[in-house]
Amino acid sequence: RSKGGRPPYPTEVMVRLLFIQSLYNLSDEDCEYQVLDRMSFQHFCRLDGALHIPDARTLWSFKQRLAQGGLGGRAIFEAVSLQLQQHGYIPRGGQIVDASIVQAPLTQANKDEREALNEGRRPEGWNAKRLQHTDRDARWTKKHGKSFYGYKVHANADARYKLIRQAKVTPANADDGQTLKEVLDRANTGARLLADRGYDAQTNRQLLQAHGLRDGIARRAKPGQERRVRLDARNKAINRVRARGEHVFAGLEQLGGKCVRAMTLARNELAILLKCAAYNAKRLVWLVRHDPCGCAR
Repeated sequence: RSKGGRPPYPTEVMVRLLFIQSLYNLSDEDCEYQVLDRMSFQHFCRLDGALHIPDARTLWSFKQRLAQGGLGGRAIFEAVSLQLQQHGYIPRGGQIVDASIVQAPLTQANKDEREALNEGRRPEGWNAKRLQHTDRDARWTKKHGKSFYGYKVHANADARYKLIRQAKVTPANADDGQTLKEVLDRANTGARLLADRGYDAQTNRQLLQAHGLRDGIARRAKPGQERRVRLDARNKAINRVRARGEHVFAGLEQLGGKCVRAMTLARNELAILLKCAAYNAKRLVWLVRHDPCGCAR
């Protein structure tokens, strides 16, 4: 930054503030208040005895810089992943791939205005201020007959420790099966990949074969197929293990990771990746506490 003014806060302090915010699902204003109020938070953020504490606006600006760079959330997530490996929790037991909807604030728009937003155009009669306060990256989707507006987080968790190894954020209308290539984890010691019927496609089966992975994707029934004894038995065996992936999304939901506040894909991707990093760190603490001798490794 240019000379003049108060020096910026250290990057480590700001990242620790983001971690506190993600772990306890705090807004920028709540995060500022809690850090001012709690000595434990000040100690964790390396702010003991500090005369000035980053305020809500400083925190917002830091997240904006990370989002504009495009790699901030990914770098923090990978740094936590490196700590998992340093503790001996490398990806084991195979891969569980799944996706979950993350809801965003609703955009008040009619059909024509929504179509214009989806095409990247400004709806007729909208001024710049209204456009700025509208999430133009979120999309509508349907699940089990219900409509949802927002994004999807596609996650790859290892079956042994239920830690998130890969994550990708897309608009909610993205097809789950088309993102499999981007969330594959080649470091997993297990040779099997488990996924639900949304990933049942020939291209995905070929992808697994090309990477030497065993096919654990649940199958859809063919149109008119009535005798499905073998199909149902196969899917049941897969879902018995794949259900462990639902525990991951339940953990994210407890951290407030099933909804976002920001208005762009970049900002929301940063928030979701920080939630994933916070989940992994929290899960690591549980694993170390319940396996102090490392027997499970």
